[in-house]
Amino acid sequence: MTIKTIHIAETDSTNSWLKANGGEEDVLAWTDYQTAGRGCGTNTWESEVGKNLLFSVLYHPQNVPAPQQFILSMANALAIKEALDAYADDIMVKWPNDIYWHDRKLAGTLIETSLMGGTVKTCILGTGLNVNQRVFHSDAPNPVSLCQMLGHEVDREELLQLVINRLEDYMDAVESGQWASIRTSYRACLYRRDGREHLFKRPQGDALPYVLNTVDDDGTLVLLRDGQKERFGFKEIQFIL
Repeated sequence: MTIKTIHIAETDSTNSWLKANGGEEDVLAWTDYQTAGRGCGTNTWESEVGKNLLFSVLYHPQNVPAPQQFILSMANALAIKEALDAYADDIMVKWPNDIYWHDRKLAGTLIETSLMGGTVKTCILGTGLNVNQRVFHSDAPNPVSLCQMLGHEVDREELLQLVINRLEDYMDAVESGQWASIRTSYRACLYRRDGREHLFKRPQGDALPYVLNTVDDDGTLVLLRDGQKERFGFKEIQFIL
């Protein structure tokens, strides 16, 4: 596939811009500043003007059943992770689709899908990627930027092109049915899948040690406690950092 790229100087959010302006093409819209950048739920995304990469991809997948739509999240996360591998080691994917360097958050993605006839009609993947911001002022607990990691600024457009190249490759892999390979690669780079116990906060509010086992094909997180598997959906379990 080929992704058309559009640059917008400023917008409320690139996800909203694509909802209003996207058509039948696969399009990536990126901006220098979002006035209402969003994270998951009620979270916002902090970004100084012109410092980071703020972009959304409107994708029209073919024959992706609604119960299997997590394959799109996996493909997107891998594309971003592999683009960042060109700049630093130890880039990991924190379930479901955050990008981490050690215990610090480098990027996050908000995914919105529309369904038709039991399959995914459109998918908008909106990503905030910290590139050249040196100081973060929000109450986000653990942000980090490439600039902070490397000690120098990074060309945003060069990095964006790497992301686009990998996105095109991964979306081609989705279309050609290479789902098993995508899932294997995703699981191999999961943050905290190291065989050790880590604390997780459960829905009841208590914190317990678990070993991260895997992520099921539908995106369910599988944790081990005393050798027994427990499964959690989105927002049903929280990593304690």
